[in-house]
Amino acid sequence: MMAIGTRQTADDRREAILEIALEEFAARGLEGTSTEDIARRAGISQPYVFRLFGTKKELFMAMVERCLREELDMFREASAGVERSEVMAAIGTAYFERLADRNRLRGQMQAYVACDDPEVCDVVKKGFGELVTFVEAASGGTPEEVANFFAKGMLLNVVATMDLLHADESWAKRLLEGCSKE
Repeated sequence: MMAIGTRQTADDRREAILEIALEEFAARGLEGTSTEDIARRAGISQPYVFRLFGTKKELFMAMVERCLREELDMFREASAGVERSEVMAAIGTAYFERLADRNRLRGQMQAYVACDDPEVCDVVKKGFGELVTFVEAASGGTPEEVANFFAKGMLLNVVATMDLLHADESWAKRLLEGCSKE
């Protein structure tokens, strides 16, 4: 159990709940996750979760916003001080390292799955759009280059979800080799 201490600020409590929510939503998705489980793990009451976030869906959307914001921050850090021609490679390397964080990866995948809900979809589209816009501006890449960059990222998500990043299967090794080429 990861109880939230009583001496935390409201922002710290929100962040701690969002981290627990990420773990729960990553494992079970929006529909399969219980706010009761999140509250229990956080060491708080379920009504307090609702007081901070409103509804389970709003908690999920806050988790998605946070994940996409962290992704954008990682893109910015990875590309800081890098020549425009090397921006996508630098971000790609940082992203590949981040794939080891299964909670964030699965949380991202659950966000895409939940896009059947228009409000969730709007949050995902906004955050993903910010990622695309940043890569376009930072790299100066053509629409085709940017699309290929994100296509490889999505393929890496699928490969990582199947736990194939360090696989022995020859087809998986070939696929990963193809992803590492520019």
